[in-house]
Amino acid sequence: MISPPSNSEATASPPPSSSFDLLAEPIRRWIWQKKWSALRDIQERAIPAILHGNHDLIIAAATAGGKTEAAFLPLLSRLVTDGTDRGGFHLLYVSPLKALINDQFRRLDDLCEMLEVPVYRWHGDVSAAAKAKARKDPKGVLLITPESLEAMFVVRGLEVPGLFAALDCVVIDELHAMLDTERGMHLRSLLNRLEIATDRTVRRIGLSATLGDMQLAAAYLRPGAADKVEILRSESEGQELMLQLRGYVIAAPSKPPVVTASDGSDGSQSNDTADIELSTDHAIATHLFDRLRGSQNLIFAGSRQKVELYADMLRQMSEAAHLPNEFYAHHANLARDHREFVEQRLKRAQEPTTAVCTSTLELGIDIGEVESVAQIGPPFSVASMRQRLGRSGRRAGKPAVMRMYVQEKAVTPDIHPLDELRLQLVQSIAMVGLLVEGWCEPPRPDALHLSTLVHQILSVIAERGGTHAKTLYAILCRRGPFTSVSLELFVEVLRCLGDPETALIEQSPDGTLLLGTNGERLVEHYSFYSVFVTPEEYRVVVNGRTLGTLPILFPLVPMMTIVFSGRRWQVIEIHDREKTIIVSPDATGRPPKFGGDAGDLHDRVAQAMLAVYRSAETPPYLNATARALLEEGREAFRRYQLDRRSCLPLGEKETILFPWHGTVATQTLALALTQEGLSASPRHVAIEVEASFNDVKRTLRRMGSSRPPDPVELAAQTRNLVREKFHPYLTRALLEYDMASSRVNDEIVPVLAVSLLHD
Repeated sequence: MISPPSNSEATASPPPSSSFDLLAEPIRRWIWQKKWSALRDIQERAIPAILHGNHDLIIAAATAGGKTEAAFLPLLSRLVTDGTDRGGFHLLYVSPLKALINDQFRRLDDLCEMLEVPVYRWHGDVSAAAKAKARKDPKGVLLITPESLEAMFVVRGLEVPGLFAALDCVVIDELHAMLDTERGMHLRSLLNRLEIATDRTVRRIGLSATLGDMQLAAAYLRPGAADKVEILRSESEGQELMLQLRGYVIAAPSKPPVVTASDGSDGSQSNDTADIELSTDHAIATHLFDRLRGSQNLIFAGSRQKVELYADMLRQMSEAAHLPNEFYAHHANLARDHREFVEQRLKRAQEPTTAVCTSTLELGIDIGEVESVAQIGPPFSVASMRQRLGRSGRRAGKPAVMRMYVQEKAVTPDIHPLDELRLQLVQSIAMVGLLVEGWCEPPRPDALHLSTLVHQILSVIAERGGTHAKTLYAILCRRGPFTSVSLELFVEVLRCLGDPETALIEQSPDGTLLLGTNGERLVEHYSFYSVFVTPEEYRVVVNGRTLGTLPILFPLVPMMTIVFSGRRWQVIEIHDREKTIIVSPDATGRPPKFGGDAGDLHDRVAQAMLAVYRSAETPPYLNATARALLEEGREAFRRYQLDRRSCLPLGEKETILFPWHGTVATQTLALALTQEGLSASPRHVAIEVEASFNDVKRTLRRMGSSRPPDPVELAAQTRNLVREKFHPYLTRALLEYDMASSRVNDEIVPVLAVSLLHD
């Protein structure tokens, strides 16, 4: 409990808090005025750690667990005590989302106004006048996105040392969202450049709700000195969870989809098949409408198309019931005004509101407390599930509530074995089990991130008005985050950017690197400041006709089969620059169906799925249909003898492999099999191989007794190498190196080959 300040007029005092007493008097008074009955445990521990030291720190707690206050109350207390006379911003808060910055500004503004400490927002939606005011007299707290910090370096590089001369600490919010991403590498580079500009080490404090391996997170926060980062994890993470997983069966179509194309037909899916799946979506929407109407909720529907589909269905149900609509879509493609309208409606909680969303509301935007969270299809990661679940049950004594919905195909004579296994249901059960254990995905080791490296090369040259190659390498690679990039590879990147056809950089007679014609044009455009792009969708084309678009996040190889619109298609050509896949119909029976969020499955999740199959336990949170589907999946697992073997022959020319590993390992093995002359297509935790059982076994035997394949040679088979924003400026050879570093695990190939042979 916390006691009032000594000069308070309160007559009764609760037991004192030692951490509360350490704070400056104005901050203690503000807390008392807010009528806080106690500090959170993470705040009790963070306050003395921040006040009594200058070491880096990670503060990990559940969503709405008080992380922001755990950092800012003691940081502002130090600032009030030391004064703001020193020129330059004193505290820097970096967030990946503008909406989160706006939210934190509202939370800090009241306190900072009382302390007479300025607090500024700085992102793309903030007016030039407000930014000019901050630049004129920099002090206090600056809230900024990585992209706006980048713009500050590029446009006002000479001002950066003065703007941050008094900087005491950098607070990085949503640390888990930055660890192994393009934006994460970008931010690491910016923080390094900030320390170079100020000529000193600046304290870093990371805030996160979901972290797996804390030491890897510490290595991200302070590369090369992870052992000196103090890690504070909330001890009050225990929370009652109310969960239901509901299963739905997609009925078999009354007539098979069209599969022939020799006569020039397009091989498109029949309307009957599409209507049946839509009816299952309608059944889920009906349950959501009945259970969520009249309260505050979030529905994570996966893709933007599914978000719009469910939002529209729920709106129509409201109209049919003569009720005002309370269901609203929320995704990145919608206008900012609409997204903010939904966020504010949720936060005010004056009218019942349910947002049907993608991952846009997964991070810590303050939308108040929601009563429950719904998840349609399994999320791609346990960390994501945990983050979403943390949106509900924030008040003391209230449980977190999650409803999960999984669709599986009806059993028919020609059902695909992977559908019989009920993989999506089993994945959901495995993820819930790992969630309860407290596990979530650790960040992956750093890849080369050559796209982000190109961006930072151009940025540093623009910041300094020109520089030498050795200086660039020292800033970005030797001291910066691109430590995996050798000097030889770095020089090759520079040569590529300096090619006359690329013209991003050029070299003066004295060796100074300058922006080239195209480089100047690129850097001067506002879109330059961001290092990431939304995954681009490829057009799927058959016989010159576009069937639709599909986001492709996995390696594509000619002769591989893909599943699109309920059909199998054989890949004929991939045009990476044009983002086009030329396909022809593949009549190898009906394809498996997979839904849920797109992303990489971790090895631990795949192995937890195997444990679910081998277990006889039925989780109590399954509804009757989900229980029946689980039993069907386990029965198929036993019938196919997958408890004793990992190679499943299907006819004379098809074999399914079950490595029981995650996405990267499975896709790497598929590439290795392709390199050996077999047509292999990754499917969830399995690989379909168009070859006889004996041919596959012989190939695996050869791979198991050989050295791991060359990762770059494996990557060279892939046709969709342009995956990131600055990839188009790199040669194919460099793209192959980049792919090999991020999407290929060559060491696992002989290991998996041997394990698959042990039937």
